[in-house]
Amino acid sequence: MTLYDIPLHSLSGEATTLAEYKGKVVLVVNVASKCGLTPQYEGLERLQKTYGARGFTVLGVPCNQFGGQEPGTAEEIGAFCSATYGVTFPMLEKTDVNGPGRHPLYAELTKTADVDGEAGDVQWNFEKFLISPQGEVTRFRPRTEPEAAELVAAIEARLPGA
Repeated sequence: MTLYDIPLHSLSGEATTLAEYKGKVVLVVNVASKCGLTPQYEGLERLQKTYGARGFTVLGVPCNQFGGQEPGTAEEIGAFCSATYGVTFPMLEKTDVNGPGRHPLYAELTKTADVDGEAGDVQWNFEKFLISPQGEVTRFRPRTEPEAAELVAAIEARLPGA
């Protein structure tokens, strides 16, 4: 099974997979509405608007495993993201990214090491996994801002036709 085959569900409950994004650049981010890093939604949305037409998407994955910072229902999460940050990128259902209930998507993604060579558990909300059109994963830790030079350079280098 590849990353593209793992069963997923959208925030509205519809079945999907990453196959929908095969050949594109995808930035998978575990998100939370009540976190000190929540303002990163602004940068994520700017990335979506800047690169969306060029074969890129942010994919938000709500997670309540870090300080209970994503307590809402799917409807509350969707309303918050839309009203507060104007989020237009797709969102998945609330998901466990660590522990015994870790979603298979994150079981695969967390095998990838960060720039320091560390793989394993997601450290906090807003950890980022950049998936190339070929399915290669690059990991950025939570404090890496969405528009940080190293993340933007990685996106641009992986865009189709780059």
